[in-house]
Amino acid sequence: MTRPLARTHTVTAHVPGDHVRPIVVKLGGRTQGDPALPSTLASLSAAWHGRVVIVHGGGDQISEMQQQRGETPRFVGGRRVTTEGALEVVRMALSGLANKQLVAAFVAAGLRAVGVSGEDDGLLRATPIDVDTFGFAGTPVQVDTALLTLLMEHGFLPVVSPVSAHEDITRVQPMNINGDDAAAAIAVALGAEELFFMADVPAVLAADRTPIGTVTPDEALTLIADGTAAGGMAAKLEAGLRAVAQGVTRVRIGDLAALPRTGAGTTLVAVPAVN
Repeated sequence: MTRPLARTHTVTAHVPGDHVRPIVVKLGGRTQGDPALPSTLASLSAAWHGRVVIVHGGGDQISEMQQQRGETPRFVGGRRVTTEGALEVVRMALSGLANKQLVAAFVAAGLRAVGVSGEDDGLLRATPIDVDTFGFAGTPVQVDTALLTLLMEHGFLPVVSPVSAHEDITRVQPMNINGDDAAAAIAVALGAEELFFMADVPAVLAADRTPIGTVTPDEALTLIADGTAAGGMAAKLEAGLRAVAQGVTRVRIGDLAALPRTGAGTTLVAVPAVN
């Protein structure tokens, strides 16, 4: 199932003080446990003058906690069905366990990491996708970057759980949104120079399993439509398409080794490359 390339409405704060545009890095679930991750991010933060925002997922941890509680994870079209009980687990697994494990590892590597969620200060607000089908799963429609900007300006590394607030500010209702969607929305709102989706493979792979260096929007849609890019990779491409369409300069998809190497992985380009 291909999700629509919905528009994201944003509330954008000013760009951090020294005018270096940030990089937003979305961490995949398996990559979060890589022992080389903290040191790689410490080097990245230095290279980007501290203008780094981390967004993480944790789908495996959510499913494991659900099973421990005797619940069966349910998915429709690759998206988690988030019942009221599942939402409680999502908050514990993402904003609690996964977020604090990452923060602790980053602090131990010398980073001034601070864990926040999309619920904090209304950082992320989401609208329900389809309550009857997906429950409390949503799509980000508003980002307020004030908290992220404040943290970066004071030398902190924001580590963001994608659990979000409801678009209706009068409702005390958390929403579960896809981490790739959250990272794309944050990158757009910050006017990021780069959005990097970290995967378990070095790049988007063609049908013959060879890495693809660059991909245009039309090519990305074809990869999704014919099933070459499926599941999590399709979600990354879709989120990347939204980010590029809304002004993010560069979107890359790759593994941990590709993160600090400009041009490594797959770059999603806004227009076809000119030879």
